[in-house]
Amino acid sequence: MEGGEMKPRGGLRETLYVIIYEADTPLGKAFDVGLILSILLSVVAVMLDSVGSIRRLHGDLLYGVEWFFTLAFTAEYLVRLICVRRPAAYAKSFFGVIDFLAILPTYVSMFLPGAQYLLVIRVMRVLRVFRVLKFVRHIREASALMAALRQSSRKITVFLITILTLVVILGSLMYLIEGEENGFTSIPMSVYWSIVTLTTVGYGDISPQTPLGRALAAVIMILGYSIIAVPTGIVSVEVSRVMVKEGREIVCPGCGARGHEIDASYCRHCGAKLSPQITLHS
Repeated sequence: MEGGEMKPRGGLRETLYVIIYEADTPLGKAFDVGLILSILLSVVAVMLDSVGSIRRLHGDLLYGVEWFFTLAFTAEYLVRLICVRRPAAYAKSFFGVIDFLAILPTYVSMFLPGAQYLLVIRVMRVLRVFRVLKFVRHIREASALMAALRQSSRKITVFLITILTLVVILGSLMYLIEGEENGFTSIPMSVYWSIVTLTTVGYGDISPQTPLGRALAAVIMILGYSIIAVPTGIVSVEVSRVMVKEGREIVCPGCGARGHEIDASYCRHCGAKLSPQITLHS
């Protein structure tokens, strides 16, 4: 929530607001680029600290770097709250929550060792690069995708419930067929195997030994390939509907066919060259 209604009027607070929240000025761009570099460096430091050999050699240095960035981001977060007209609104916004979570793990690690590794959540703050580089089209496409996901949420929910029911049934069948002597020690373990097989992951830590069990496994594997396409199709249809609703569908100038991909160069029906720009229609 970084719109104009958050901008204070006059004084030092407005100056800070322009630098921190608006990337149109040289100082604003410099601040955001410096912030993104700091975020990346802090995440790299946390990742290096998780490597035992590096931690033994440079643990003190990495610990100091971690606290340096934490204090710097803490100060930045407080300044962000100070220079907006509605601090509570910003604190509850998406970036406000991410900014808070970016500094929280270091303080929590004083009481709960290991919590500092959760600082990798700072990488989410790099999403600010869309505002810095003015990737308006990317933001618009992201909004269209989110709208499609929201519209397909009910269908996806029904699909997931169906899949959960299916893996429980298939897992139970495999438990009855194979039994504990073949590694299927319980129904939950068999359901786990069913999920791994249906999703085509195939860890191989458990495998059926009997002919009937292998036959059922083959059916589940084939079923898995057909099931994977279902959520993709659901979301694709909703994305197309969002594009049509927003008047951003590409129309072939030759045959008038619709429904092309946004980055398509030629018509999939007649082969005519499509306009490089999205054709608006009512």
